[in-house]
Amino acid sequence: MIDTFSIYNDLKDSFGDEPARKMTQVIRQIYEELSQSVRKEDFNELKSVVKELVEAQRGTEKRLDSLTVKVEELAEAQKRTELKVEELAEAQRGTEKRLDSLTVKVEELAEAQKQTELEITKLSKGLRQTRQMVGGLSDSVGYGLEDRAIAVMPSLLKEKFGIESDNGFVRKYIILDGQEVELNMFGTGHKADEKWFVVGEAKAKLSQKDVDKFLRLLSRLRTSKFVEDQVFPIIVTYSTRPATQRYAEEKGINIIWSYELEKYR
Repeated sequence: MIDTFSIYNDLKDSFGDEPARKMTQVIRQIYEELSQSVRKEDFNELKSVVKELVEAQRGTEKRLDSLTVKVEELAEAQKRTELKVEELAEAQRGTEKRLDSLTVKVEELAEAQKQTELEITKLSKGLRQTRQMVGGLSDSVGYGLEDRAIAVMPSLLKEKFGIESDNGFVRKYIILDGQEVELNMFGTGHKADEKWFVVGEAKAKLSQKDVDKFLRLLSRLRTSKFVEDQVFPIIVTYSTRPATQRYAEEKGINIIWSYELEKYR
């Protein structure tokens, strides 16, 4: 006899209660119909085939369960990927906002730089004008001091240094080494039958740099033979430091203070 209960239990685990019940009934009918013509060995073979089908179904379900797990894992991984992509997109949006803000600041800095350069240009222009004004005032002061010195130089030289002027003193332009050079005061005189070339400079506030420049001028005058050995150098000034005065006098330059000129007017 066929064990329908055992078959039912086997089928129920794989297909569920109702399908197993129906399949068991079908198998029982087949068994009853074949019991008259099918040998026991054939039936056992059929039973074995059915059992193999059941086992195969179980294997398929296991693989399906495994595949389901993998699909769920892939879905979870996809969610994590999408989350990371969204985080990256959000970070990119933040970067773009900061970049936009930085671009605006750079543009503001560029505009500020333009304004600064414009102000510097204005200041430079103003500074040039100021320098020109100061230079003009300096020239006015210098020329005024020269004029006063030229006017009294014959009397001053005679009384203070014993030099008799020949024809007075003048402001003179000469050519040295192809260049035009101004002599603030120039003239000749005699002392004890010796001829002297008097070369004078006027500086409102005398510096050592002015002294060195004057010394170079004297050297060029001698080299070009414009003057002879007997040179009497004079610098007229309102003010200078004691160290500068000593330096000039050590170099053989005679310092005349502006207030001394008043005595010879």
